Amino acid sequence: MILTTTDSPGRPVQEVLGIVRGSTVRSRHLGKDILAVFRNIVGGEVDEYTKLVAEAREQALDRLSAEARALGADAVVGLRFGTSQVSQGAAEVLAYGTAVRLAPAED
Repeated sequence: MILTTTDSPGRPVQEVLGIVRGSTVRSRHLGKDILAVFRNIVGGEVDEYTKLVAEAREQALDRLSAEARALGADAVVGLRFGTSQVSQGAAEVLAYGTAVRLAPAED
């Protein structure tokens, strides 16, 4: 599965299959929040939150890819991410793009 933020994945698009998306909602963990508070006092990267967001992005991409495969796509073009706060301490990470079927590769 080719995932790209551009509209040209390297081969011509044969068919546009539609919009696909994948999302996950993640919340903070009390123990990790305590570590993050100390890190905020000292300064520097908050590793606990960096890991949380990276895992959320990967899960959203996995779900987007699964939806695209179910449509018969072999690529998603125009890939974008969005986030929104769902409740205090919980946020959604959304990946979305256009599922396409590419023209066969030339030999």
